[in-house]
Amino acid sequence: MVDNLIDTTVAPKQLRFKPGGLPASFEVKVVNDSDRFASFQVEVTAAGVDADRLPDWYKISPEVSTKKPPGDVTHFQVAIVDNPVPGFVGLMNLTVRVFSMELPDEDREVLRLILEQGTGSIPLKLDLPVREFQEYPANEDEIPVRVYNPSQLETHVTLKLSGLDPTWIVDGTERQLYLPPNGQVTETFICQIPDISQAPSRIYPFAIAATHRHGSPTQVEGTLEVLPMGLVEFSATPKQQQIPAKRTWIPNWRNSPVPYTLEFENHSNLQQQVTVTIQGEDKEDCTLELPDKPAELNPGQTAQAPLRVQARRHLWGRKKELSLEAMATLSDQRLGNTNPTSQFLKLDVYPIIPTWLLLGGGLLLLYFIWWLSWLNPDNKFFGHHDAVNSVQFNGMSQNVVSGSNDQSLIKWRVDGFFNYFANPEVEKIAKTGKAVRVIRYKPVDNNVVAAGLENGEIQLLNLLAETPKLMMSFSQEKDDRVLALEFTDDSRYLFSGHGSGLILGWDIQQSLADTITGGNSSQEPLLRGQSDFAVYALKFVGLGNQNLAVAGRFNQLVIWNLSQSENVTVPVQYRQNGQYRPGGQDDYIFSIDVANMKPYLMATADNQGYITLWNMESCLVEGQASCEIIDQWQNGHGSLPVRSVALSNGGCYLASGGDDGRTMLWPLTTQGKRAEQYLEGIEVDKSFDNRKFNSVDINVLNRNILIASGSDDTQVRVEDKKRLQELGCDRDE
Repeated sequence: MVDNLIDTTVAPKQLRFKPGGLPASFEVKVVNDSDRFASFQVEVTAAGVDADRLPDWYKISPEVSTKKPPGDVTHFQVAIVDNPVPGFVGLMNLTVRVFSMELPDEDREVLRLILEQGTGSIPLKLDLPVREFQEYPANEDEIPVRVYNPSQLETHVTLKLSGLDPTWIVDGTERQLYLPPNGQVTETFICQIPDISQAPSRIYPFAIAATHRHGSPTQVEGTLEVLPMGLVEFSATPKQQQIPAKRTWIPNWRNSPVPYTLEFENHSNLQQQVTVTIQGEDKEDCTLELPDKPAELNPGQTAQAPLRVQARRHLWGRKKELSLEAMATLSDQRLGNTNPTSQFLKLDVYPIIPTWLLLGGGLLLLYFIWWLSWLNPDNKFFGHHDAVNSVQFNGMSQNVVSGSNDQSLIKWRVDGFFNYFANPEVEKIAKTGKAVRVIRYKPVDNNVVAAGLENGEIQLLNLLAETPKLMMSFSQEKDDRVLALEFTDDSRYLFSGHGSGLILGWDIQQSLADTITGGNSSQEPLLRGQSDFAVYALKFVGLGNQNLAVAGRFNQLVIWNLSQSENVTVPVQYRQNGQYRPGGQDDYIFSIDVANMKPYLMATADNQGYITLWNMESCLVEGQASCEIIDQWQNGHGSLPVRSVALSNGGCYLASGGDDGRTMLWPLTTQGKRAEQYLEGIEVDKSFDNRKFNSVDINVLNRNILIASGSDDTQVRVEDKKRLQELGCDRDE
């Protein structure tokens, strides 16, 4: 067991005390049982004493002892001078606690205190359950107060609230209460806070005092904080000004500053100071005049801050549209900043010389630039200057080659047609010396283009950067117009159709090889056919490049089977359903095309306005006497001549161009007919002055359908349309 270092004795062990009478005393004897010097203190506690009450109901002498050596004794005298619990009568235990700052031990003793009915007054006990209140303007708040009568006598109590504006307190600031002995009651003061203008935001201290005839007054204190509420409105008048203020449309040298009025309305219960700053990129271009001091704003008041702005004017040019941001900053931002926090001010600064004087010159300059650019269809430095007779995409649809009556071939960049800032013209390939009636890319490598000329000459032109451009030139009969050209798939042979009805086959591969090696080329056709009509269109039908479709004047459409004889024309005139409509000398089939991936699907176009789709498999493979017409219509170009048709590689789209000055797109089904949803076709483009289109080509690339065209208005065009895969024919798989 640990020895107690402090030995305490209290005498007597029982006291009797009558409040209002003589003090009741007892002695505390403390012995230092430790092995060191120590000082001692005494503390007395009583059951039921209010925790907030100071220990003023007893006195101790001495308050702190001097340091005592081991074994020495200290005597303390304790006098009870007041009731520890006002109004209490009866037996109460007191605890005497002895402790030392030098020792880790303390000692406690208990004595009995008999409290008798006192003779003096007993103050009332007041309590605020909440001492700090917070509320917004225009709201009510309740201030409850508890009143306790600790005496054995009944009493009448007057409660009075002070410190707050009496007009805020509903039913007045005083209350009359009756309290029995040891009685307690809770009374409530209702505070009605007025609106924002009459209740500035701050902390309002208040006190509630209780008086009665049997004792001294008692008071309790609290605070009421009126919370900040409302806003400060920020506006600017006007929001837009101009320099000069009047007559901006005539030359004017005036440069007076213009005024803006910044206005602030304080709709809050906070006193404010408003500071204005001007921001914005255009601030450096302006001279600003603002008040030196912040605007003072009491609740409910309005203040103004005048702003004057001046800006330097240009001699000429367009007006400057300056923008300034007036930022307001409040001194007290418990409610945030102003509403809104800023105002945007516009200032139009007109040039000294008005814009309209320069507009005419600017328009003339723009017209001059346009006149010199590739966008001008009449510009002699760009594009064609006469009717465009033939256009064709290369295999990857990166380029288009065109031939024209102006005796030139031009190579175009496809993506340039979709960018107004890029010139689509790549280069003029050649100047042929005669009008170009038809052109065709060499299928293998696409590095050579064949051009058929008005004088019967055929030229092979190099599209690479190497020279010379003209690789070779040949003809059979002078002035026998070349109206159609067609390469075999392997690019070895080139077939030409002529105005005289001649159909010639040329060994291009051997001729080019002889030209490169320096050998002699006979430049004579290997195959020769003769029709009784001018040949306007040639196209291989079916597999193996054995059947050459030949069409032209008198609505003639024949098939030359090349395998039967190399030098004999074998025209096959299909009758009944397969026979094309008979025609006179003014009737022509202008164009034929075959889908690469559907080699038996063929399209034709004539000058009666008909577009016809054929199934050539029935007559070329199955041996039937007639070829099957799948679909035919005349309303595509208003019954006017259709000059050109082109099928996409997959046979799902058909493009056409005609004398009505339009190019059309016709979506097809897997059977080769027009899709039901597009029986009227889709208009792709129109020429200037409705000039006729002479040639079209079509290709499907990525998600788009590309349509190239050439017309009598000298223009080469490339347009795009979205693929229509939902129709079922055009599929990626």
